[in-house]
Amino acid sequence: MIERWSREQVLALAPDAPSRNAAQVVAAPGRWVAYGLRAGHGAAGGVVFGECLGGSSGRYQACVHLGEPAYQCTCPGRESPCEHVLGLLLLWSSGGVPEAPYAPEWAEKRLTPASGPAARSSRAAGPEAAGGQGEPATGQGPGLRRDAATGAGVPSEPARAPRPVTSQPGGPRGRAGGESARHGRVAAGLAELERWLADQVRQGLASTAEHDWDGLAKRLVDAQAPGVAGVVSRLAGVRSEPGWPQRLLEEYALLDLLAVAYRRRAELPAPLARTVLSRCGFPVAREEVLAGPVVRDLWDVIGRRDEEQDRLASRRVWLRGRQTGRPALVLSFAAPGQELDASLVTGTTVDAGLAFYPGAAPLRALVATRHQPVEEPGAAAPAQGPPPGLGVDAALDEVAEALAGDPWTDSWPLVLSGVVPERAALGGLPLHPRARDPWRLIAVSGGRPLTVAAEWTPLGLRPLTTWDDDGTVVTL
Repeated sequence: MIERWSREQVLALAPDAPSRNAAQVVAAPGRWVAYGLRAGHGAAGGVVFGECLGGSSGRYQACVHLGEPAYQCTCPGRESPCEHVLGLLLLWSSGGVPEAPYAPEWAEKRLTPASGPAARSSRAAGPEAAGGQGEPATGQGPGLRRDAATGAGVPSEPARAPRPVTSQPGGPRGRAGGESARHGRVAAGLAELERWLADQVRQGLASTAEHDWDGLAKRLVDAQAPGVAGVVSRLAGVRSEPGWPQRLLEEYALLDLLAVAYRRRAELPAPLARTVLSRCGFPVAREEVLAGPVVRDLWDVIGRRDEEQDRLASRRVWLRGRQTGRPALVLSFAAPGQELDASLVTGTTVDAGLAFYPGAAPLRALVATRHQPVEEPGAAAPAQGPPPGLGVDAALDEVAEALAGDPWTDSWPLVLSGVVPERAALGGLPLHPRARDPWRLIAVSGGRPLTVAAEWTPLGLRPLTTWDDDGTVVTL
């Protein structure tokens, strides 16, 4: 059997508000000439298909492979998923799409289990499809990629043919020499940062002007330390917030700790040394991540958050493993005019293997493999409802362990069980200032304890998702 998505889950896939509004209009049965559901094996199988009236241009053929999920539509729109795909899914979520013994030939050809995620149209997956799970392209043609540490958009270099292993400048010795030169520049830049921080504390926090941070950030970029530069460039925003003296001093302390850790990285344990390099802005190759251990589990997709910075859109998708209890973060990016990866739907559970980026408190991961569960005839449907949660004390212990491994951690996904939301707190833990007065969450609770997925930050919790009494997912 196929677990039907809720209306909330479908609307959460919309790339923008106009698409969301248009989808609710398209979801009317009268707009569709034909539609149906070809059931597959397991909870992840099945294809929803339909033909929607498209005005003077005829009919649009839309279909969704629920196992990926992957989307296809013949409409000329650039959004993905488009309003027709979303409308078809809304119709299915309401129980209005009947099962069919087979799908039309056009739907079978467009979305077949053998083709998997690659069956997505180019506009549905964007240029990240070839790289998998929305990882920014590196060395695959001109465009933008996201720096792993700073989140800033930087140009990606064109692809280069592999060079033979020689002792020439392009071989290992040449690369090692280039790496040593970069370490020298980063060391000089962080040494200047240490002196600058000492001056700030000696002169007083209020003496710094915005152009001082901007100038320092530019010099750190020149020193090839983009991760540190990104933190410095955001300090001006810290001083505009309530309680800024304490916040600014905390940021200065973490910057100084990072500079000292880089200088003494040879004395650190290997995982912590990798974390320090990543925080400074040294990249980790995708191939290196995928070559590492893969953690297979049933991963609950507990929430997502979209942001935009430097004209580059990013999507954070949070997961928790059912068996391992391990948290994970899958990032995807899109340049202007491109679509973010939408293959991980909030409220669903995916059987997948994740490869984690190296570090002292690994969190970011790539989806290395996805598995289609094989279901025996007559087997019961998978359990619906909230994922396993933690009590408040256990959640705080988990965050403390993450901070002990990586003191620069500024975000961590949690699933809290048995908590009652309030206007400024959740289960007794303070909410982020921008997440206070969570009326939607309070309305679902009705004063009763419930399970809530939230993002921990140093400023407080940011609720992501909850589940009502019927086990239906509610995005916040």
